[in-house]
Amino acid sequence: MKLVFAGTPEVAVPALDALIASDRHEVAAVVSRPDAPAGRGRRLVASPVAERAAEAGIEVLKPAKPRDEEFLARLREIAPDCCPVVAYGALLPKVALDVPARGWVNLHFSLLPAWRGAAPVQHSVIAGDEVTGASTFLIEEGLDSGPVYGVLTEEIRPTDTSGDLLTRLAFAGAGLLAATMDGIEDGTLHAVPQPHEGVTLAPKITVEDARITWSAPALRVDRVVRGCTPAPGAWTVFRGERLKLIQATPVLDRTDLAPGELSAAKNNVYVGTGSHAVELLWVQPQGKKPMKAADWARGVRIVHGELLGS
Repeated sequence: MKLVFAGTPEVAVPALDALIASDRHEVAAVVSRPDAPAGRGRRLVASPVAERAAEAGIEVLKPAKPRDEEFLARLREIAPDCCPVVAYGALLPKVALDVPARGWVNLHFSLLPAWRGAAPVQHSVIAGDEVTGASTFLIEEGLDSGPVYGVLTEEIRPTDTSGDLLTRLAFAGAGLLAATMDGIEDGTLHAVPQPHEGVTLAPKITVEDARITWSAPALRVDRVVRGCTPAPGAWTVFRGERLKLIQATPVLDRTDLAPGELSAAKNNVYVGTGSHAVELLWVQPQGKKPMKAADWARGVRIVHGELLGS
């Protein structure tokens, strides 16, 4: 098939690579979000997908909105058979959805109908799911509600951050998307409607969502830290300034600390929660680089009974 691939962030690059490498399909063009400011100089930078496509000599389309007439005209001119999508980052209007004969097929990082939305992996980790996966489905006008072509499953490990899990899913999902394109092309794969039961939503995680509530159980604190790593980053407040929490682990045998109460030893930093304590392993004070929590504690000289979060 002639394909137009749509995607933007680094997580979409493995799927683009898999389709470029396929000897059954032609990636005729790539659609990505417009260049965005990045770094201290706020210089405009192309997305990882746009950069990879340019390296491969593939035409890159960067519409401000996918309903722009110039973009739609070029898409019709290319006349793709199918448009595979991974984390493109913009809603596709019906006028765009109608262009490819075999539709737009999305690789979504959950086992649909669970975790429809922008942040399925983060929500899966925060919810304490033991298994997640990826799904390929035909895009409709609804939110991730289209019929499913294929799925794969992936275990969520006890120490996984959303970044760890998303990396594994990106590479496994690349193979799933390529196989889905093959099955659509040769007619061996047919989309199956999603069940109405089991629908959960995964909206974007906000900075406020990532703030730690120390009265919550330790397992919940651990999941929020892991689910919000690397972005937007779990955080709390210490002495009026934001403290980012990069890595923490529950300590099941310590229950003597009140929620948010700090206790620092030579090489360990503990915080009380609504159940047992958690040990802080890596933190990032406001305006500074990430550091071991024990080094941070020595530098700030924690006072007995001092609290996080207040």
